[in-house]
Amino acid sequence: MADSPVASGRVAWKPDSAVRARAHLTRFIAECGCDSWEQLYGRSISDVGWFTERVLRFLDIRFHKPYRRILDLSRGMAWPSWCVDGGLNITQNCLDKHQGTPAQSLPAVIWEGEENRAARSLTYAELHAQVERCAAGLRACGLGKGDAIGLHLPMMPETVTALLAVGRIGAIAVPLFSGYGPSAIASRMRDVRAKAVFTCDGFPRRGKPVAAKAAMDEAMAACPEVEHVFVVRRLAPDAEKKPSVSGASPGTGRDMGWDALLALGSAAPATARHAEPTAAEDSLMVLYTSGTTGRPKGILHSHCGFPVKAAQDMALGTDVGPGDRIAWVTDIGWMMGPWLIYGATLLGATIVIYDGAPDFPAPDRLWDFCARHRVGILGVSPSLVRSLATHGDALPAGYDLSALRILASTGEPWDPDSWRWLFDKVGGGRLPIINYSGGTEISGGILMGNPLLPIEPGSFPAPCPGIAADVVDESCRPVRGTVGELIIRRPWIGMARGFLNDPDRYLATYWSRWPDVWVHGDWALAQPAEAGGQWYILGRSDDTLKVAGKRVGPAEVESVLVGHDRIKEAAVVGVPDAMKGTAMIAFCVPVDGVQADGVPAGEDGISLEEDLKGRVAAELGKPLRPERIFFVAALPRTRNAKVMRRVIRAAFLGEDPGDLTALENPEAMEAIKNAGGKAV
Repeated sequence: MADSPVASGRVAWKPDSAVRARAHLTRFIAECGCDSWEQLYGRSISDVGWFTERVLRFLDIRFHKPYRRILDLSRGMAWPSWCVDGGLNITQNCLDKHQGTPAQSLPAVIWEGEENRAARSLTYAELHAQVERCAAGLRACGLGKGDAIGLHLPMMPETVTALLAVGRIGAIAVPLFSGYGPSAIASRMRDVRAKAVFTCDGFPRRGKPVAAKAAMDEAMAACPEVEHVFVVRRLAPDAEKKPSVSGASPGTGRDMGWDALLALGSAAPATARHAEPTAAEDSLMVLYTSGTTGRPKGILHSHCGFPVKAAQDMALGTDVGPGDRIAWVTDIGWMMGPWLIYGATLLGATIVIYDGAPDFPAPDRLWDFCARHRVGILGVSPSLVRSLATHGDALPAGYDLSALRILASTGEPWDPDSWRWLFDKVGGGRLPIINYSGGTEISGGILMGNPLLPIEPGSFPAPCPGIAADVVDESCRPVRGTVGELIIRRPWIGMARGFLNDPDRYLATYWSRWPDVWVHGDWALAQPAEAGGQWYILGRSDDTLKVAGKRVGPAEVESVLVGHDRIKEAAVVGVPDAMKGTAMIAFCVPVDGVQADGVPAGEDGISLEEDLKGRVAAELGKPLRPERIFFVAALPRTRNAKVMRRVIRAAFLGEDPGDLTALENPEAMEAIKNAGGKAV
């Protein structure tokens, strides 16, 4: 197997003395009494309790009741208890501690929607007051500690307020993808036994209204236990076919507008605005991820878990601190939405939100947004970069992006051309690309770049501090310079607190392969120190193919395919084959639209399919030559731009694809099903 999807051994970026001096990680290392990154990391994994206490101190996490012990492992490695017997409502650290300081007058949120360029903003003082009113309104509706409340909203200031208000009353937030349909909403609301849910009348995507309230009304018909539906008005009053925001869901009488909820809170006693006294390990949030079966996983997170890990990674990895402006192209239903909100507010930074298609109404929209709002840290996915790069180099060059100092990415492995385009054409060859990989169950990253370590294209310079990551063979022995399973050997504060109502499934998913070892499900490669020490994620281990006895990660093959100047995106899956055991099938999206299999690639008359097969064989070896390559208009992906290989494979084979609720474009499945029919 090749070293990585992106050629290794080439350092593209190194920090200069000014970057090192400015970095929050430099200050943290000094406050920990360490002399270097290496010393800090070594101690952070040998003594996770010591490290976690230093993080809590660095982030100024304030407890209303001191914890008795930082870590208790009496229930085993899979079930640690953190900040034992401590009292903590995390929203007091996100909001209250900034009041009466210079931070209260700084913007907490700057928002711009697809429909216009007129931004809305809230200072920390204004956000605090709005969260208090929203919390009091929720209490006036009879909601309180332990109640589950859904958030089915696009990324807006109201979304930030609602998430924090739910935590403030001690309730449990359940973020949902804004584009979910009725069945996806209903199944999750029933699973958590939700008592209330936030939604909006609708929101625009590529100029067309998405009828969020209509989807919610249909979902609520199957959720009689939901007592309240709080509705934010987003679409203009004259929007065509605007879903109703007044009155009730059919036959329920449970709708309430956002303004009415805040007015209810304003009229409530001042005591109703307080932060509910919660234990540090009380549940804060349930985040759902899609599984390979029809039942999504509800991942539990606590007040002292997810937000602390998010702020740690944001501060030490992407170098965010008070007053910094961070934007991430995300949705509240992906972990990066709550990550952005909790991490930034704990640090006193500014959340800069663009809600809409990042290339609408013109492909320069994202760069225009970053320039006007002076974004300092920008988070994107490789898929988004691939799409934006097809519009040409001149677009980012036409805007003043001088405020940018950190680029960041997550969601999937990089291909070389896209990484280089972002580095050169957006970052001007001067900005680090902080690669970030972990998951919803992690509360952030396992591996992450930082401002102090050199970066190779597409790589991770190291694991996150406090994460005892390793790459191992099938006997759980560490390996370097070759591909293995990515694992974690020590607990960390952001660990999932299990799956909702299903502890056995949680143990089977992450803890069943080797004793006291978290198996993340990714193939990874860690270079030996003498070769640079960089780490690479090569894709999900259940996506990995074994063709003619040779193991290959799909990202490797996909990188070769998208390296062709006529291919924009690619996905590779394995299907049963009588001779090879597994045959490789590729689906490619050409840059200039869907093309028939026989279209020549050039003047030599070789078809595009054969040209691509030859490239893979030349770069990875003849045994890894794809069996077939199909050309499609789009690949099925989630709203956070992650390509769903398991869905592609199932559609091609005519099998049950499992949970599809996270798909942004389910219509893309039809072409893949048709390809499978042709191949039979």
